[in-house]
Amino acid sequence: MRTEVRRYADTDREAVLALAPRLAEGVAEWRAPDKVRQAVTRWVEDAVARAGAPGRFIYVAEARGQVAGFVAGEERTHWTGQADVYLGELVVDVAFERKGVGRALVEAVVEHAARAGVDRITLETGAANTQARRFYASLGFAEEDVRLTRVLS
Repeated sequence: MRTEVRRYADTDREAVLALAPRLAEGVAEWRAPDKVRQAVTRWVEDAVARAGAPGRFIYVAEARGQVAGFVAGEERTHWTGQADVYLGELVVDVAFERKGVGRALVEAVVEHAARAGVDRITLETGAANTQARRFYASLGFAEEDVRLTRVLS
């Protein structure tokens, strides 16, 4: 299957927003599902709204004539003062999973970082999202921080 990765265009908006609910997968079971869905939708709406801003990006993967996935992010400064490219959202349509779409999107971010002169890409994913964690580990990402939560109810 041939996948083309390109910059986001306004005509991609509906297809990209339709993929937002996939970001709710793999979230800790104690998080309210409706709040999670609202939050991930806001993240994608914000990414789309600021796609053309300096230091921001969205890349779209097309396969078989449709949007198969997208990745959004931005250039950030880590608390150490070092520049990072932050991979904020990466979503692949379920119909295109395990077909190289996610890898192609991450490669677009790698190329973006190289053009920006940044030698680190960071991201966050849920500890319960084992599929995503395995995927990122297979691409050379190493776990750096750990967030701990205690539920008091």
